[in-house]
Amino acid sequence: MVSETGAEKFLNGVLVGRHELPADEPVSVGGLDAGPSPYDYLLAGLGACTSMTLRMYAERKGIPLDNVSVSLRHEKIHAENCAECETSEGRIDHIDREIKLSGNLTEPQRTRLLEIANRCPVQRTLHSEVHVETRAAD
Repeated sequence: MVSETGAEKFLNGVLVGRHELPADEPVSVGGLDAGPSPYDYLLAGLGACTSMTLRMYAERKGIPLDNVSVSLRHEKIHAENCAECETSEGRIDHIDREIKLSGNLTEPQRTRLLEIANRCPVQRTLHSEVHVETRAAD
């Protein structure tokens, strides 16, 4: 559940199960930066899913993965600057993901873990057709 707090222009309260989180916009667009932005939450979801997917895979395969760290950045880029994208006009969303893998890993294990990172469920959702149905609440 997400709702405005009424305290400031963009500040929202996010309730996820028993967890209460703030959401806001940066000062540069009129917010107070009192919490992560919606895109920050999107990136956090992708980063957490990536890390968890790699941890599950490493444990299942007996790979000596000590730690996973995922850094993400979102920006809008011109579609013409994306060689592997289907869209060729206008602007598209670009996410840069950098994964740091710690442990006594072989090069083939590192390569495989990076391949598995592309299979996390949140990334699959971002690459699939998504349908959002909107209706007014009573």
